[in-house]
Amino acid sequence: MTRAARVRPARALSLRGREFVWGERTFVMGIVNATPDSFSGDGVGADVAAAAALAQAMEAAGADVIDVGAESTRPGAAPVDPAEEAARAIPAVTAVRAAITAPVSIDTRRAEVAAAALAAGADMVNDIDGLRGDARMAATVAAHGAALVAMHNQRGRAPGDPIANVRAGWRESLRLARAAGIDAGRVILDPGFGFGWTPEENLALVRRLGELTAEGPPVLLGPSRKSALGLALGGAPAGERLEGTAAAVAIAIANGADVVRVHDVAAMRRVALVADAIARGNRRAP
Repeated sequence: MTRAARVRPARALSLRGREFVWGERTFVMGIVNATPDSFSGDGVGADVAAAAALAQAMEAAGADVIDVGAESTRPGAAPVDPAEEAARAIPAVTAVRAAITAPVSIDTRRAEVAAAALAAGADMVNDIDGLRGDARMAATVAAHGAALVAMHNQRGRAPGDPIANVRAGWRESLRLARAAGIDAGRVILDPGFGFGWTPEENLALVRRLGELTAEGPPVLLGPSRKSALGLALGGAPAGERLEGTAAAVAIAIANGADVVRVHDVAAMRRVALVADAIARGNRRAP
């Protein structure tokens, strides 16, 4: 068992009747992109039936949470008008909620979209700005009693040591969460793999993740199919990064990650089972 895994607190988050006991095993978040321009080429656009079918397949493959997003966050993507984002997101969230029993997350940086998605049945907000973008987001999460993934987004920020920058960003996110009355036990932190880092810094975040996971709050990592992995694979396109994603997921788990956000749920669930068996001593599927 690694030091990072050993020191994680065994606290639990309850979502839709499911217990997420941190430190017990790694949880898998499946990605449903209700966008026409996903970097990974898997966006379902406005096809809500496709979104629901994908969510069902992911749940059957072992996803613990389904994360629905309606705005591409790839580098250089054009911002989407909030009304357009909501028009994409809410029908998808509604369809996914009706199709599965697992908790549903809304991937948005806008409070108005988050509020509408939570009203439509989402249980969690995945905010790439970590409450530091939309000033209304913290209050929205608190008012709905939702869970929160607060990411450190390095885009537009001064360079420096990645771990120090992530810690500083997380401190501010946690301060905003406390001020709004968000229960600390409902917050998950994300170092922002792929968001403003150099390729080398992205890989360093995985290599040094134990410096962050040992601090206490649960940590999510989302390396799935991202360009830093493609570069490490000699320039492989997004559709050919499965093995790179698997390597990043396994090393992140060895370094104490609690949640991994992925496109390829079936494969990464199997990676997590083996990585948990090695890093945490878990020998049976949940």
